[in-house]
Amino acid sequence: MKEDNKDKTWKDKTGRKYQSYGAEQRLEQNLHEQQEKEADENSIAASREPNPSSPRYEVEGQESVNPESGLETEVDQEEEIEEGEFDLEAQIEAFRLQIEEEPDNCVHHYNLGEALAELDQTDEAKAEFDRALELDQDEAFSSIIHFSLGGLYHHQLISGIQGTVVRSSVGLHSQHKPGAQIVQVNNDDYEIPLREFKEAIKTLDRLQADEEIVDHVKDNAPRQIADIYYKWASDLIDKSRQIEVYGDEIKDVKESVQYLKKTLELSPNHSQAQLMLKYARKMLQEGWSIYDECGFVAKEIQGTG
Repeated sequence: MKEDNKDKTWKDKTGRKYQSYGAEQRLEQNLHEQQEKEADENSIAASREPNPSSPRYEVEGQESVNPESGLETEVDQEEEIEEGEFDLEAQIEAFRLQIEEEPDNCVHHYNLGEALAELDQTDEAKAEFDRALELDQDEAFSSIIHFSLGGLYHHQLISGIQGTVVRSSVGLHSQHKPGAQIVQVNNDDYEIPLREFKEAIKTLDRLQADEEIVDHVKDNAPRQIADIYYKWASDLIDKSRQIEVYGDEIKDVKESVQYLKKTLELSPNHSQAQLMLKYARKMLQEGWSIYDECGFVAKEIQGTG
């Protein structure tokens, strides 16, 4: 049933007011931790604006609550935050009951996926998102589901070695730090979240949701795509500066240049991408040296002139 062009199935029917369970919330938290580490190491890393919190859906017959909105609520703000985890567990059970009652309702599977993702139950969350996509035959909600899937995969990407590697050598010096370099770049790690965010944009015109949710995907999916391209380029440059000789250093930096260009196409004012693009081009032209932990040259890569 639709009213005011809003699909009434896109709601939480449990009657609870609950915190958001969104990929953006997880991305923002991990990004903050990553930026703190990189700042401590005086590294060059992506500086991204905090994304809005994930879309909140109205509770049937009640107004939705956003803790950051500054609006007065009936429950004390601090008390709501303290009870967040307990309420999350209860909400998961409510979503499971909804699925038992309406197993073919894609929204219930999506909501459960978001809640599970908030508890870092990644595999279970992916399974629920995948099931939601299967059930969403007319792609009425596929855009937001793909967006959340992209967030899950991106969360995995920045939680791995690529997210913790020390980048202090990029653009500053070439000292070798054991265990602090990327030695392998798996294309799937970047292509899979890219695909999900691109699908979110592709199906956005069919998204039957409030304007707030549509704008959320419209504004943030391109940002996440730009972020992934930048990270891919950064990781390739880190790989090209590892101390081991593997023969594809020039190829990796050339590839990073292409990803940095894509980053800037989506985000022209991305200052870190602008700086890294200049640096990558200088590497290709002049070559570079890698120094071991004792300060001796361990590897030299010749530039193309």
